[in-house]
Amino acid sequence: MSAEAWAPADADFVSEWTAWHESHEETRTDRLGILAATGLHWLGRARLRVPGVPGAWAIGANGPVVELGEGEVLTVDGEQLRGTRELTPFLRTGTALLAFVDGGVKGLAEVSRRGNGVMLRPRRADSAYLGSYTGTKAYPADPQWAVTGRFVAAEEPATRRVEAVLPGIEHSFSSPGHIEFTVGERQHRLTAFSGANGTLTVLFRDATSGITTYAASRSLSVAAPAPDGSVVLDFNRSVNLPCAYTDYSTCPVPPQENTLPIAVDAGEKVPGARVESR
Repeated sequence: MSAEAWAPADADFVSEWTAWHESHEETRTDRLGILAATGLHWLGRARLRVPGVPGAWAIGANGPVVELGEGEVLTVDGEQLRGTRELTPFLRTGTALLAFVDGGVKGLAEVSRRGNGVMLRPRRADSAYLGSYTGTKAYPADPQWAVTGRFVAAEEPATRRVEAVLPGIEHSFSSPGHIEFTVGERQHRLTAFSGANGTLTVLFRDATSGITTYAASRSLSVAAPAPDGSVVLDFNRSVNLPCAYTDYSTCPVPPQENTLPIAVDAGEKVPGARVESR
C-alpha cells in the first residue's frame, strides 16, 4: 500500500506508532538504563572489585555483601551505605539498584538474583555504547499488522520455565493461557505470560528472526483481553529485549511453541551495534 493510498485513519495509526516508538526509545536510553551496563559479574565467596564501582563484593553467609572502604558510599532506598553491609534486605523484589558517584560520573550497581546465582551489573552514565547509540530501526508501521485475536484462558494459570540467552539460567513466568489469531488463511497461537494490570506479554520468534530481526527473541505487550476474550496483537509494537543490544543481559527466550512459521515484517529490527563481553 503506497503512502498516497492510505486513508486518514492509517495516517493517524502511523502518527500514533511514531509517538509510541519515540517514547520507547527515550525510555531505553535512560542515562542509567540497561544500555549503560558496563559488565556482568557473578558473585562468589571471594571478594570482587570492579573498576569504576565502589566496594568489594561477595556472597556471605546470608547472601550478597558489599564492603565499602574509606570515602566509598552507595545509596539505596534513600539510605546511604557505608562499611560492610549485607544486601539481602534490599533484594525484596530480587533486584536492588545501588546508586554511586565515581569521579563525578553517576552510576548504579545492580544486584540481582538470577537462577541460583547473584549478579552484579554496573551501569554508568558515561557508557561508551550509550554515548554512541543512534536508535533502533523498525519496519514502517502497517495497520495490517494490528491483528485481532482471541485469548483462551487456561483452567489454572501455569508456571512456565524458559531458558535465557545465557546458558544455565532459567526464568519463571505465570502463563494464564494462550492467544489464537489468523494471518492470511492460517491460524496461529502464542503462549502468553501475565503482565501488569491484566495485560499480557508474548515472547516470540518468526521467519525474520536472525535475518532482519534479532535472532533470540522479540517481545510484544498486549492490552488486557475484552470480556469476550478478544485482543489486538499490534506486531508493529514488537520490541527488542536488552539482549539485542548487550551481552550483559540475561533475557528470557520464547518457549518453543512461540516460534511462528510466518515472517512478521513489523516491529523493531536488529540493532546496528551491540556490546560484546570481553
